[in-house]
Amino acid sequence: MKRPALLVLPAALFLLAFFVIPLIDNGMRSFEDGDGGLTLSRYVQLMTDRFYLRVIGETVLLSAGVTVISALIGYPVAYFLVRKAGKWSGFVIFLLIAPLMTSIIMRTFGWQVLFARKGLVNNLLIDQLGLITRPLRVLNTPELVIAALVHVLVPFMVLSISSVLQGVDRRLEESAQMLGAGPFRTFWEVTFPLTLDGIGTGAILVFMIANGSFVTLILLGGGLQTLPLLIYQQFNTTRDFGMASAMSTILLVIAVFCLWLQLRLVRRRGA
Repeated sequence: MKRPALLVLPAALFLLAFFVIPLIDNGMRSFEDGDGGLTLSRYVQLMTDRFYLRVIGETVLLSAGVTVISALIGYPVAYFLVRKAGKWSGFVIFLLIAPLMTSIIMRTFGWQVLFARKGLVNNLLIDQLGLITRPLRVLNTPELVIAALVHVLVPFMVLSISSVLQGVDRRLEESAQMLGAGPFRTFWEVTFPLTLDGIGTGAILVFMIANGSFVTLILLGGGLQTLPLLIYQQFNTTRDFGMASAMSTILLVIAVFCLWLQLRLVRRRGA
């Protein structure tokens, strides 16, 4: 065996043992009928039952919404970080990375502390400022769940966009301005198209993480029903491991489709 292959062997064995084999086992379990045979009944149910179709749709819409909001918030931050921060860029990067060092559970509990009936926000608005007479009902709402997910995932979008934005040649923007383009047109027709790869990478990261997120939904509620929540219930409540495996496979298919879509877009742009 050649030396390059020996260098790759530990990583390949690790992926085989802790990624490929578990995925294959999970997929096979979703086809077992309990009597030693194979069945497609679980997938037929997931793809035809209105309840499961609504849950799949809600999962995709929630992930897509979080991705779009993260992009809208993250792009200005990334632009400021690369073009305007200057000597403060290190501090801005620290502010982005520092939350990632904290458990997602702690960050989610922080939203409960802020917006509980007797939390900091309601106490400030009622007792200190006297602006309202009744506590705001913010907990257990879809809006708070989306805000909490964006809070957790927007750093991935910012870092993905900023890494690509740093590679944009400023001379291209200067050339556009010399030819008569204003600042907005220069950004829209020169800078923004050159950073689409960063947006795509960030979107894939945010979408896939949001697609599999369930801790935030469990802690903050909101009435949202997604596949990760159903998988958690199947494993811990009904103990239907076969259905949980089928749902996990559906989630994997959604993630693989997103990766395939990004690859197609990148190849099309490269062509």
